[in-house]
Amino acid sequence: MPNADLANPLSSSVRGITCMVAGMALLTLNNAVTKALTVGYPPGEVVVLRAIFVFLPISFLVWREGGLSALRINNLGGQLVRAGFLVVSTFLMIIALRLLPLADVMAITFAGPLIITALAAPMLGEHVGWRRWAAVFVGFTGILIMLKPDPDVFQLAALLPLCVAFSSSMRDLVTRRISVGESSTAILCFSTSAVLVSGFLTLPFSATAVVPSDIPLFALAGCLQGAAHYVLIESFRHGEAAVVAPFKYSALLWATVFGALIFGDFPDAWIWAGSVPVVASGLYILHREALAYRRRR
Repeated sequence: MPNADLANPLSSSVRGITCMVAGMALLTLNNAVTKALTVGYPPGEVVVLRAIFVFLPISFLVWREGGLSALRINNLGGQLVRAGFLVVSTFLMIIALRLLPLADVMAITFAGPLIITALAAPMLGEHVGWRRWAAVFVGFTGILIMLKPDPDVFQLAALLPLCVAFSSSMRDLVTRRISVGESSTAILCFSTSAVLVSGFLTLPFSATAVVPSDIPLFALAGCLQGAAHYVLIESFRHGEAAVVAPFKYSALLWATVFGALIFGDFPDAWIWAGSVPVVASGLYILHREALAYRRRR
């Protein structure tokens, strides 16, 4: 599926950023549900049961897009590489959620946009100037202010979400490269199948009986996971990786909203202070993209 937005880079970037913000909202909810499930189930079993339900949104997308032709694979090598990075990041994220507080995991994985910005130039040929670098660092500083990580987070287990950040960044960069010739549904289905198979391989070594009342939670997590990754794939189809990646920071804003509405946790002064550089850095990156677009016209 060719990228239809190449004729209008600014519109493409806005679409990519919108998809990223929406995708991070869905992913934040998914992480909260998944963390609850890791209390009673081993990582491989969580991977399998959640992945099974990811095929519900995949089936809807296949139906909406006209049938099985939406799953056509044109770049098997690229699909395998992306699937490999997704398998690694999925397992490491579930283990990290089991061992560390959700906020700490989120704080460390926010190193991802910095990794993407660093690798976007050599891997994708995208130009990343010093101003965009500065904006990303400002945004990351805001994240640290909001989360004010506990000193205990810097333990050996903290390397897990850092590895998640690297694996996810590589996955996103590969997504950007292969999305020119692959449909988002095909990418999602192939990678989900790889995750499902990898999870099944762990079941003989660790599995526990499923509590019937937990099945709706697995279904919810799977549907959120499927919808989130589809939207995130679309994000990297429409926008340059270095432009859309910093908007992963919006996950913290979503976590603040969901925490207040669901758990009654209201932001303190640190959250409000940190949100200023996060929002400002994201708006500045969009501003720089608008200037670049006007120069290209």
